[in-house]
Amino acid sequence: MRFIFIIAVCCSISVTVHARQKKYELNARCQQAYDAIMQLRLNTGRAILEEEKHSNPDNLLPYFLDNYIDFFTLFFNEDPAAYASQRKQRAARLDMLSQGPSDSPWYLYTQAALKFQWAIVRVKFGEKWDAVWEIRKSYLTLKENQRKFPGFQPNNMMVGAMQTVFGTVPEGYKWITNILGLRGSIKDGMNTLQGFIDSHDPTAVAFREESYYYYCYLKLFIENKPEQLWQFIQQKKLDTEHNYLFALMVANLSMNTQQAAQGIKVLEDFNDTPEYAEVHYHNYVMGIMKLERQDDDAIAYLEKFVNNFKGKFYVKEALQRLSWAYYLKGNMAMANKYRSLVTKRGNTETDADKQAQKEAKSGQWPNPVLLKARLMSDGGQYTAARDLLLAKRAGDFATVAEKLEYAYRLGRIYDEMGLDSNAMRLYETTIRLGSNRPEYFAARSALQLGYIYEKAGDKAKARQSFQTCLDMQGHDYKNSLDQRAKAGLLRLDGK
Repeated sequence: MRFIFIIAVCCSISVTVHARQKKYELNARCQQAYDAIMQLRLNTGRAILEEEKHSNPDNLLPYFLDNYIDFFTLFFNEDPAAYASQRKQRAARLDMLSQGPSDSPWYLYTQAALKFQWAIVRVKFGEKWDAVWEIRKSYLTLKENQRKFPGFQPNNMMVGAMQTVFGTVPEGYKWITNILGLRGSIKDGMNTLQGFIDSHDPTAVAFREESYYYYCYLKLFIENKPEQLWQFIQQKKLDTEHNYLFALMVANLSMNTQQAAQGIKVLEDFNDTPEYAEVHYHNYVMGIMKLERQDDDAIAYLEKFVNNFKGKFYVKEALQRLSWAYYLKGNMAMANKYRSLVTKRGNTETDADKQAQKEAKSGQWPNPVLLKARLMSDGGQYTAARDLLLAKRAGDFATVAEKLEYAYRLGRIYDEMGLDSNAMRLYETTIRLGSNRPEYFAARSALQLGYIYEKAGDKAKARQSFQTCLDMQGHDYKNSLDQRAKAGLLRLDGK
């Protein structure tokens, strides 16, 4: 009886076990870890996050920031073995992040940002359709979070960047955005991102350097405003000496704005120590720019890239550049060696890789004068490139393709030197003679004409030139040129 009584008493006592409440806490330690990760001091960031997990086990933000480490590692180095190992973390982290309070703005934001990062990584590993759906989920989740928490600034950083890009999707991929219901606007997207950058909200301040990264690329590749880009970088005093991500970004932007000397200096001045992650992409960018400047060690950088990089993006282009470097030196054995590898390695996801594959299969070598002028011009040595070409005439070149390239290259050089009338005359000649050919010279000439007219305020002629670029079919660099031409039309329409 006594035993039964004891059992009854115990059963009548209400014992409540309170599950520990998970939370999203952007505290000083998490901020310190995030800052280290955004500088590509990944091991330092990882160690700080482990310390936070131990000291504050209910905080979920360390698991969100863990994903940044995986993202940068996989995005830059594209190691298939690392991808196979780390991809399982996606679902585990999403599950972890969903355990926080749903009435927090971090609840949906962390899940959306994580999906966006994995979408970019999936593209790198050939999972394009999964990547598109991942982006759609991310975007819709962010829009929902924006509706629920309109004052939460990180929403604006991500949504602004996405909207800007969605507005310029090339026609070849437009069906995807139509099916998925993704709509964009350059004007609205950039205004939203600018609002985030200008905000003094603590969450905006915390993620500000990440927003600079998005802003700089969009300012150049979507808005086509290089002057504003470099003004912004100087105004914000981006630390390229101690922030590896910024150093790589500024070097890449320099490479894409014909400023090889500047880009090389940025990477040479970077305070490289073992604390920073190893990024093979560094050698690709440095090798490209050094070849443009005709530096003797360009080959060493490009060979280091192709020998150590385990991914597929940029590989064909790097091998093509190696073949060109040896070709210009007269070493045909090595030139042919690297050309033969172009068709065997990498992929053709980028227009540059696609063009490298096409050239390698053609069996034809570029005219050495035109090739040297191209490299010098791409690196910003306009006067030397111009003098090299003016020592020749169009009639000195044997094929129609070479004659077109001669006119186009000389036009680009004049364009970059600010001699608009000379550039326009050569662009118009290139368009007239090359609009139905497979080379990209005519389409790029139409794009550049559009830029000149846009800068001069002649919207009608700018619109006509951008549309001419879009109308040309079957040429090299089709997708990238179309995206820029479409961005130009949208800018003219104020969208």
